[in-house]
Amino acid sequence: MYLGMLLPARARYRPNLPAIKVSGSEYTFAELNAEVNRLANALLAVEITKGDKVSTVMTNRLEFVLMYLAVAKTGIIVVPVSTLLNEMALKRLLAESDSVLVVADGSYAGILRDMRCNLPVIEPDRFILAGVGRAPAGFLSFEDFVGNAPETEPPDAALVDEDVYNIIMYSSGTTGMPKGIVHTHYVRANYCTLFASSFRVTPESVFLHSGSFVFNSAMMDLMPWMFLGCRYILHEAFDVRRTIEEIEASKVTHIIMVPSQITALLNHREFLPERLATLQMLLSVGAPLLLKYKNRINEVLPGRLHELYGLTEGFITMLDKCDAVHKTKSVGVPLRFSEMKILDASGKEVATGEIGEICGRGPLLMQGYYKRSDLSAEAVVDGWLHSGDMGYVDKDGFLYLVDRIKDMIISGGVNVYPRDIEEVIVDHPAVAEVAVFGVPHNKWGEVPIIAVTALDGKDLVPADIVAWTNERVAAKFQRVADCVVLAEFPRNVAGKTLKREIREDYLAASNQT
Repeated sequence: MYLGMLLPARARYRPNLPAIKVSGSEYTFAELNAEVNRLANALLAVEITKGDKVSTVMTNRLEFVLMYLAVAKTGIIVVPVSTLLNEMALKRLLAESDSVLVVADGSYAGILRDMRCNLPVIEPDRFILAGVGRAPAGFLSFEDFVGNAPETEPPDAALVDEDVYNIIMYSSGTTGMPKGIVHTHYVRANYCTLFASSFRVTPESVFLHSGSFVFNSAMMDLMPWMFLGCRYILHEAFDVRRTIEEIEASKVTHIIMVPSQITALLNHREFLPERLATLQMLLSVGAPLLLKYKNRINEVLPGRLHELYGLTEGFITMLDKCDAVHKTKSVGVPLRFSEMKILDASGKEVATGEIGEICGRGPLLMQGYYKRSDLSAEAVVDGWLHSGDMGYVDKDGFLYLVDRIKDMIISGGVNVYPRDIEEVIVDHPAVAEVAVFGVPHNKWGEVPIIAVTALDGKDLVPADIVAWTNERVAAKFQRVADCVVLAEFPRNVAGKTLKREIREDYLAASNQT
């Protein structure tokens, strides 16, 4: 059960049907399969083979799709890298992932040129630029790399369920180092079937994807599309007006959005429910969707809203559209073949209605963190993935998310870890202590806020701390929105800083202004 067999079947049995539209161009399944084969054969021609890692540093574009499909046939492992990382973080990730080839947007030529001497594993002819006519010196354009590679199927890679398909890299890790979540063909094949079933996808469905293609949410529609051979529309970036127009013009049936996009959609002056009448599913992912917007969707687009809670590591619950009204505050139930437990600090399962750590297991579970067996052992205990999130279940078994043990912030659908930002701020010459927490934001879902105390004799100006921090964080999504200076932090009896109290005080003060 490997993914590489799916597209050739579509190309054989439905060759002339539309497969994908991207950047204004449409490809049939036969045409798409030919392009995928050219890339697969080009990779093999430079002796990149099963088990080798290739990184992508691309915005949403055809070449990105081709890479996901080409590695499915060859057993090469794709490492999708966020375009929001700064140069230092990007260099570290390329090295840590053991990548032997990089395909990047043309705008990355200067950055890659500066760091390539520090990436000795990647040979000089393996820096590929997409979206350029003529590549600058030291690079190959994507078209030159693919060149005259044959459109025939690449040799059989003898792939099996346990072979790795992709390594999803966290853009920011809690330890200050990126973690690679390793997923196999077996896991992604289950994405095909489980999400196709849960979303009620058919071969006549039409997906629209306008979120970042680098994050795991892309797999939730890409895999069902590969499986059933429906139509896929990829936008280069999210634009709310274009999204409305595309849904209306192309009769889109399925779309996945983060809460900030849903908020923008509902608040846009051109939003009219009848323009989205063809939608059969609107899936909210990445962060809790505010109840206000849940209720509005259920009112103006009834029978469409699904909400997903989960971890890329491999446990997911979903609130189905049939439950979205009478279980509005819930994040649903585990996907089929998955199980869930709520455990207390001692590892004992709690009673219905009691709060504990959300743990799960099932066919989506990761193989582990790449080269981090220690972290893998902490995350998966006796086959159960420990989420680090707090929640409870009601008498019907529906899950309710309460809080995040790890204090993770989700901004625009991206995981932001406070400690990574704290590690930056603590280097400020006038800062004694720092605590970072998230607060609700109408557009982004959440944004990070800083609380700091000053070293003796030092003065801190909140606006200066914000500017200083945002110049130094590793990625754009780690930029903070505000800063509060405190005389001292509240602590518990053990001396631990109580971030919750800081956050509550901040929100209370904000509501009074």
